[in-house]
Amino acid sequence: MKFQIPSLIMAILERDLRLALRHGADTLGAVLFFILAGALFPLALGPSPELLRRMAPGIVWVCALLAALLPLDRLFGSELEDGSLDQLLMTGLPPSLIALAKIIAHWLTTGLPLLLAAGPLAIMLGMPGSSMVVLLAGLFLGTLILSLIGGMAASVVLGARRGGVLLPLLVLPLTTPALIFGAAALDAAQTGLSWGPDLELLGAFLAGAIPLCPLAAGAGLRAAVE
Repeated sequence: MKFQIPSLIMAILERDLRLALRHGADTLGAVLFFILAGALFPLALGPSPELLRRMAPGIVWVCALLAALLPLDRLFGSELEDGSLDQLLMTGLPPSLIALAKIIAHWLTTGLPLLLAAGPLAIMLGMPGSSMVVLLAGLFLGTLILSLIGGMAASVVLGARRGGVLLPLLVLPLTTPALIFGAAALDAAQTGLSWGPDLELLGAFLAGAIPLCPLAAGAGLRAAVE
């Protein structure tokens, strides 16, 4: 069984990616929301380029957080409804690794496209090119954190009545520190200050989330099918 674990994880990952490519509404919806929500901010803030540039870090991160939330309620829900979650748990693969494989698939189909769309949005908001590396590095860490915490929260509310309403209430407070550190690093890069400590805090947050979130998500999956 020990030698079958990597192949089982890859099979789950390949299955989720194939389904995402076949039904790309979640990925397309998240990217469109990310870009359109960011594009609406200039209409609310006014025509001042300086104000828009100063608000850009927070705009990008808030839009990324909200866009990553959109497909979370279906992360495990479809498997619970059609019974495939029971079959996955019967393979003998630890529930935490099943959850981790699906979280990775969520990042590849949601977090990675948001990362690619962040550059055009940042240019549209008037961010300087010198801060683009900090933006992409921070969003790389941040979208991984969002997927891990989102996957954990999605498993906790799995099967609950009005789970789609409870999900944002769980995710938003837990991801707020990542949003603060990411936006602070980007703001520091724009103003010429040191942005390294904020990215280091993001990295520490991610290092803690990698082992803890899949374990909690696995416990949630086990509880949902019992």
